[in-house]
Order: sequence, then C-alpha cells, then structure tokens
Amino acid sequence: MPIISKTVLFFAAVAAAAQSNPPAAKPAGPEAEIRAVLFRQQAAWNRGDTETFLQGYAANTTFVGDKITRGLNELRVRYQSHYPTAASMGRLTFADLEVHMLGADYAYAIGHWRLDRTVEGGGDTGGYFSLVFRKTEKGWKIILDHTT
Repeated sequence: MPIISKTVLFFAAVAAAAQSNPPAAKPAGPEAEIRAVLFRQQAAWNRGDTETFLQGYAANTTFVGDKITRGLNELRVRYQSHYPTAASMGRLTFADLEVHMLGADYAYAIGHWRLDRTVEGGGDTGGYFSLVFRKTEKGWKIILDHTT
C-alpha cells in the first residue's frame, strides 16, 4: 500500500475516533449557572419582557442606583417607570463579566452594561454593576444590585 494511502487511512481513523468519543462535558458549576441567569436576563430585556428579566432577582432584593429600592415589587415599578417602552429599553449587552464565589451559596458578579437605543429612546447609555447572588431553592438569585 502506498504511503499516501496509509496516511489518509490513519487520519480518517483519527477523525472517526474523535467524532465517536467527544470529550466529556464539564459540569455547569455555580459560576456558569450565575452567568446563565445574567444571559437569560439579557435575552428577556431584549424581548421587552421585564417580568422574565425580574426572575433573576430574589423577592427581598435591594437595588442601589439613583436611590435605594427594596423588594421585587418596588424594583418592578422602578424598571417600568424608567423604561416604559421598547425604545427606552433598547438592546442590552453585558461585557467584562466576572463571577467570584464567596462560598457555596453566595457569589458576586461585576461587569459593564450597555443599552443601545435610538435618540427617541433616550440615546445610548451604560455603566458598571456589582451584583451579590445567593443560591436558593429556585436557583441563583440577585439579592443586591448596585448599578451605575
């Protein structure tokens, strides 16, 4: 058998073995679960779905922004009054996201948020955030949100 044919057969066998035995998936882990909460919030926001966006927060959450807002109901009112239309909500993106564990049931995340909006929607805006998460029976929830 010519050398080229042996080489082709060898690489074909290696490729077939790689396809039949993919590497084992790494378990999600808490950091990945927290990132998933944030990306679900981002997707919900971009659909104009504040109710699903708010599912990332605990019922007793505290939001620190231009004032201190306590509880999920007050936070709902805050978001609905600050972002009453799809244009004012714009398109949300997160960047420079870091997640740091503070034990088995607590973590914090920091990053940059950006809203791309039309002039009519208020123009582009953004800032930084720090979030404290707590693991609950319903998954990871934001218990403290400080957003600039």
